[in-house]
Amino acid sequence: MFIEKGSSGSSYPSYETSSSVSASFLPIDLPALIENLKHAKSWKRGELNAIILLKTPVKKIVLTILHPGTEVRSFQADDSITFQIIEGRLRLHIGNESITLNKGELLTLREKARYSIDSLEESALLLTLNSGSL
Repeated sequence: MFIEKGSSGSSYPSYETSSSVSASFLPIDLPALIENLKHAKSWKRGELNAIILLKTPVKKIVLTILHPGTEVRSFQADDSITFQIIEGRLRLHIGNESITLNKGELLTLREKARYSIDSLEESALLLTLNSGSL
């Protein structure tokens, strides 16, 4: 399943395949999706916003946008997770360590890792969760 609405219930661009596009891939316009997420009511109320781009039994890809100063605390991933920063800057706290990720950077954590996130500025990131070990 591709493209699932976020909690805001706002509409997102639909991606219909034509006969010239293979059924084995789906192009996604991240800048357009980010813009749409920023027009959602939840975003305007100061909440983070997210949309599931891909959901299969072994993989989930989620586009998330965060306001500056947003904190996502004490989360433990049962699956391996990859953070890819599309816009902005985030600080990830993993155990007793912290790392700052900037636009264009990527970090992968193994499964069962406990982490939290601080958004240092308005940010957009792709979260890829994979079932099983790396």
